[in-house]
Parts: sequence; structure tokens; C-alpha cells
Amino acid sequence: MLLELISYIGAVIGFVFLVLAIASGLYYVSEIVEEHTEPTKRILRKMIYAIMGIFVALVIIDRFPFWLSLFSIVSYFVYLQNLNRFPYVELTSPIFLGSCALVVLNHFFWFNYFHNPRIPSLDERLKPDYEPPHVPSFLEVCSFFGLLVWLIPFALFVSLSAHENLIPHHNDNPQAKKQTQGLAKVLITKTKNGVFTVARQMGWELDPNYGRLV
Repeated sequence: MLLELISYIGAVIGFVFLVLAIASGLYYVSEIVEEHTEPTKRILRKMIYAIMGIFVALVIIDRFPFWLSLFSIVSYFVYLQNLNRFPYVELTSPIFLGSCALVVLNHFFWFNYFHNPRIPSLDERLKPDYEPPHVPSFLEVCSFFGLLVWLIPFALFVSLSAHENLIPHHNDNPQAKKQTQGLAKVLITKTKNGVFTVARQMGWELDPNYGRLV
């Protein structure tokens, strides 16, 4: 009983440290991207084209479902439109909102595809030249989702910057650039401030700089 309780405590602590490590990594990567926007834009563009080509190859070589693969290719074409004003993005723009919806739909559709594979009919299995379909392994499925479903949306999330008052044709203004922040940094900062506020209301002060003059 006690060992089971210790395991739960250890799992919670491990999860907290994992979340902190991921948040710190995202913050650091966002800082790097802000300093190297043009190379990042070129890399993202090439990655999107490469993944679109991989989907075409999967349809031809591995006989992936045509319409589902076409849906993913169209999704990546929409992701590509976010690079037109890179690294700036308007959070209420149709392109950005559509990209967010397509990420969820892509994940759901492909998860359903791998979770419910097509079972050949009895007539197909009785044919002399019948070959059983390849069943993807756990590693193959994880690699597919990591590289072809999540990688580009995750990279865009880290790379794009948001500023409500930013005017597109003022992107070259140094002062405007300083006012922008990466989406990852914005969410991490707001989450951290929210945790500090809740802890402060409970009588704990977690922010070492609270009350200091900057």
C-alpha cells in the first residue's frame, strides 16, 4: 500500500519535471528562432514541401489511402500560408485558425486509420496471389505521427510570433519587432504568471522577483 502511494507521488513529481523541461526547451528554442527568422523560414518551407512529397510517395509505394493523403497535403498547403508573413501571425486570422483545426483533424483521421485497419474480405483472402496487408508497428506509427503529423505544426507554434497591434507593412520597424513575442513564450509566460498568482492567493510566493523594482 505504501509502495503504491510512493509510486503515485513519484509519477506526479516526474510529470512536473518533464513539463518544466519541455517548457524550458520551448522557451530556449523560441529565443533562438527570434534571432534567426530567415533561416528558420527557409527550413520550414523546405520541410513542408518534403513532407508533401513523402505523402505522394506513400500513396504510390505503400498504397496509403488517396483521399486521406490528399487531405494531409492540402493541410500542409494551408500551413505553408503561415509563412507569408513569417514570423508574425494574427491569432484571429482564417489561415491560423484553419491550421489549428487541420492539425486536430489530421491527428483524428490518421489515428482512426491506424486504429481501425481495413480487413480484407474472405474472397480476397482465398485468392492464390493473396498477400496479407502490412500491419504497421508501434515504432512506425509513432514515427509517422511525429514526422508527418505533428512536426510542422509544432515547429510553427514555436516559430511564429504574435502581436495584436502589429501592422504587416511595418514589419521592418525595429521597435515593432521588439514588441512581438513567440507564441510559445507568450503561453509559457502567461501560464507561469497564472501559477504564481494562484500560489500567491494561497499564501505562497513562488516568484523571487515579486515586489522588486526593475
